[in-house]
Amino acid sequence: MRMIFGLVLVVGLGLAGLAVYMAQGYISQTQSALHREQEFRAKTGPLVEVFVVNKPKAYGEVLTKEDVQLIWWPQNALPETIFRDAEVLFPNNGKEPRHVLRQMEKFDPIMAVKVTEPGQPAGLTGQLAVGMRAFAIEVDVASGVSGFVQPGDRVDVYWTGSNSGGNGETGEFTRLIESAVPIIAVDQTADSGNGSAMVARTVTVSASPEVVARLAQAQATGRLALALVGVGDLTVNGSIEVDQQGLLGIEATAVAAIPEAEKVCSVRTRRGADMVDMPIPCTN
Repeated sequence: MRMIFGLVLVVGLGLAGLAVYMAQGYISQTQSALHREQEFRAKTGPLVEVFVVNKPKAYGEVLTKEDVQLIWWPQNALPETIFRDAEVLFPNNGKEPRHVLRQMEKFDPIMAVKVTEPGQPAGLTGQLAVGMRAFAIEVDVASGVSGFVQPGDRVDVYWTGSNSGGNGETGEFTRLIESAVPIIAVDQTADSGNGSAMVARTVTVSASPEVVARLAQAQATGRLALALVGVGDLTVNGSIEVDQQGLLGIEATAVAAIPEAEKVCSVRTRRGADMVDMPIPCTN
């Protein structure tokens, strides 16, 4: 009987020790997972809910409440114009709908630059800032950068023409007239989501009224060409002008002035049977 009791005691102590060992392992794993979670939270910071689209949305489509949903987003990585409040995204319960200005894929965050103001259609007027105007520039394959100019790009505008000089000579030259002008539409397309090259006939830019007047005058008196500006290029170009002589390296030579001949005054008179010229003093 004592042997059985002792055997039961030994087995009980073994099971208790195994239980304590397994509990310690589980607690250790839990603490390790909690520590990793705390490190992850420290890196990402707090999470907040933001609105994203739950399906692809193309340019010009109406944005409705059924098209959006809330997801968690790191608070320290929030874009400035992202929407977090349903009342801000859909004021007056969506009675004045917003329209999509840029193509969005599923789970893309909704930002103010991607949608219009409430009740505003998706057109060029929605992309013009206060005081800016839309102006169309006629282009072809060469002047339009072979169709690779897209809405949202920036271009330098060059003018080529001729101008009469003060001495009556004429010469053709090319001059940079505007730098880093934003493109808001190509032909009749204002969406920049397709990304494909398209040979355009007109490129519409956003510019101030003064710049529009300069572009209109330049387009009426010469030829315009566009040069695509790289993404993130903040270089400010100064006055750039190239003429034919500068292009070919021809130096202008000064023409020596021909001295004016001395003025001689005379009067014709008869001497016998001959008519001769007799010099007299010039009166003027």
